[in-house]
Amino acid sequence: MQKVSFFRSIHMKFVLIYVLLIMIAMQIIGVYFVGKLEDQLVRNFQKAIEGRLPLLEYNIAEEVKKDRSADDMPALEDDINKLLNDFLATDIEEVRIVNSRSLIIGTSESNNQGIIGQKTTDVMVKRTLAVGEREEKIQIDRKSGGRIWVLTSPIKSSGEIVGAIYLVAKIETVYKQMEEINSIFITGTAIAMFITAVLGIVLARMITRPIADMKRQATAMAKGNFSRKVRVYGEDEIGQLAYTFNNLTKKLQEAQAMTEGERRKLSSVLAFMTDGVVATDRKGRVILINERAAEMLDVSRETVLAQPIIELLDIGEEFTFEDLLEQQDSIILDYSTHEKKYYLRANMSIIQRETGFVNGLIAVLHDITEQEKLDEERREFVSNVSHELRTPLTTMRSYLEALSEGAIDDKELGPRFLGVTRNETERMIRLVNDLLDLSKMDSRNYEINPVWVDFVKFFNHIIDRFEMTKERQVTFRRLLPNHTIYVEIDEDKLTQVIDNIISNAMKYSPEGGQVTFRIQEFHGEIEVSISDQGIGIPKDNIEKVFERFYRVDRARTRQLGGTGLGLAIAKEMIGAHGGKIWARSLEGKGTTILFTLPYDPLQEDDWL
Repeated sequence: MQKVSFFRSIHMKFVLIYVLLIMIAMQIIGVYFVGKLEDQLVRNFQKAIEGRLPLLEYNIAEEVKKDRSADDMPALEDDINKLLNDFLATDIEEVRIVNSRSLIIGTSESNNQGIIGQKTTDVMVKRTLAVGEREEKIQIDRKSGGRIWVLTSPIKSSGEIVGAIYLVAKIETVYKQMEEINSIFITGTAIAMFITAVLGIVLARMITRPIADMKRQATAMAKGNFSRKVRVYGEDEIGQLAYTFNNLTKKLQEAQAMTEGERRKLSSVLAFMTDGVVATDRKGRVILINERAAEMLDVSRETVLAQPIIELLDIGEEFTFEDLLEQQDSIILDYSTHEKKYYLRANMSIIQRETGFVNGLIAVLHDITEQEKLDEERREFVSNVSHELRTPLTTMRSYLEALSEGAIDDKELGPRFLGVTRNETERMIRLVNDLLDLSKMDSRNYEINPVWVDFVKFFNHIIDRFEMTKERQVTFRRLLPNHTIYVEIDEDKLTQVIDNIISNAMKYSPEGGQVTFRIQEFHGEIEVSISDQGIGIPKDNIEKVFERFYRVDRARTRQLGGTGLGLAIAKEMIGAHGGKIWARSLEGKGTTILFTLPYDPLQEDDWL
C-alpha cells in the first residue's frame, strides 16, 4: 500500500479544517466588531463636535442680530473670531462663519484671514443657507492626505436663517485609532491561531492515532496477519470503534481459519478425486480445473484458465454455453484415435444463487473408456457366441433334416452325415468348455495351484506327446537347455496353454513345415517361444490375436475346428502365473508365440 504523505493525510486535513473554521469565525467576528466599532467611534466624534455647535450658533446669531453701523463691521469680525477661538479644539481644523449673503465673516484659521469679506463658493454652504438643513461629508484633505469631516450647519434666529457654520474636523484620528485596534486584533488573532493550531494538532493526533492503528491493522489483516490488536484509548465513539474493530479481527480470523480449512479440504478432494472437475464463471470461462481433469484432457492448468469451456471440451460444433446450462443428460466425449480408444462422460451442474442468478457451471468428467470397451466387448462377445453357435446348429439341423428325410438309410450318406453332426457337436462342446474356462478366469474366485516343476522336462513331455500323435508331416525342432529349470506353475493350466499354442502351430504349418521350441533364461524370468512356418499374421492384426473370438482367417479356422478362444484363455492363464504373452509374425513366413514365467535361480537352489 502506498504511504500517504503528511500534507495529504487526514491528520493534516483535520488540523487545516479546524484552523480554517476558527480563522473564518474570527474573521467574521473581527469584521463585524471593527465595522461596528468604527461606526461608533465616528458617531462619537461627530456627536462630540455637534454637541458644541448649538452654543456657537446661538452666540453668533446674537452677534449678527446686533445693530452695527458700517464702522462697526470690524468689531463684528473680532467678536466672531473671539467666539471661534473659544470654540476651537484639537480635532477641529477650521471653522468659518458665513452670513446670509454668502459672505465669509469669520474663520478660525489664522493663516487664512484673507478670505474674510469674500463670497463663499462652497456648494454645501449655499445649500444649507437655501434649505436650512445640516450637511456633512467625509473626504480626503488635499494638503495632508488624511480624512476630514466637513459639516455645514445653519444659524437661525427667530426662525430666520442669518448665516451658516462651515466646520472642518480632523476625523483621521478616529481611523488611526481603528488601525491601532485592527493591529491589536490581528496580533491577537495570530496568537489565537497559533494556539488553535497547536491544540488542533494535539486533538487531531488524539483522533487520528487510533485510526492510524486501525489502518495498520487492516493492512496486516490484508496480508493474513490477524494477531495484532488495535489499542483502545478511551470509551468514546472512537474507542468503541477500536473495540469493534478488534472484535471484527477476531471474527475474521475465525472465518479465515474456517475458510482455509474448507479450502484445504476442497483442494484435497479435488486433487485426489478420480474424476475431473472443471468450473467456469457465468460467461463460460474456465476458472478452476483439477489435476485429474488436466490429465484427462491432456492440457496444462495454466493455459486453460479463462478459456471457454466449449473450446476446452472441443464441443463447440454441437453445443453453446447456454445449451450446457440447460443440459440435463450426460455428454459423451469421444477423443478416440486410430491407435487408441478414449471416452469421457461429462455431467453438468449449474452454480446458482438463491435468487436464481447463474454464477457459472461445473463439469464433472468420468473416464468411461474401459466401460465403453467392456460394453463393446460384451456386444461383440454376444455376437460372436451367437455366430459361433449358429453355424454348427444350422449345419446340424440341415444334416438331421436330411437324415430324417431318408438319408439315414443310405449306406454311404448316412454315416457321413452322422459324422458331420458328431463333429459339430464336439465343436460346440469345445466352445462351451472354453467359455466356461474364461468365465472361471473372469471371476474373482479363480485360483491356480502352483507346484515346483522342472520346466525343461515338463516342456519336453508335452512336445513328445504331440510328436507321437501328429498326423501331418511337420518336424519339431527343440532349442532347450540341457540343465534343469525349476519354476512354480500349475501344471494342468500351463499344459492347456502350451497344448493350445502347439495345436495352432501345427494347424497353420504347411506340409513339410517345421515347429521350433525354445527356452531362454533372463534375469527374473524365462522366455518360452513356439514358432511355426504358417501363413503368419498381418502386422495391423498382431495385437488382436489374444482377443476373444479373433481369427486371422475365419473360414480356415472354423474349418480346422478352432473356437477363437484358445489364445485368449492362454493370456488369462499366463497372467495368473505372473507372466506375459505376446506374438511376433511375418505375413507368409510364420508366427511365434512367446510367453514368460517368473524364475528365480536362488529360490531354485534353496528348493533343491
